Amino acid sequence: MYIMPRTKSAKKALRQNVRRRRINLNRRTKTKATIKEYKKLLAEGKKEEAKKYLSQVYKTLDKMAGANFIKRGKANRLKSRLTKKLK
Repeated sequence: MYIMPRTKSAKKALRQNVRRRRINLNRRTKTKATIKEYKKLLAEGKKEEAKKYLSQVYKTLDKMAGANFIKRGKANRLKSRLTKKLK
């Protein structure tokens, strides 16, 4: 059962939650799609394309860390592991 907010501040909080959820879902989708595309290139053996695409992966992870979507350490760890897969 879902109860609608009654107070003015609760209504505003609900609006904020809806907006943030939409933004976070977009961020999660973009991050996962970028990493998936990179891994797909590696699986197909297209190392040169993967090497070029790695900068896009870095950019996406750095943006997500900058927006506090993921922590800086996790972004660095992912970048390290993904780079290691290239070698």
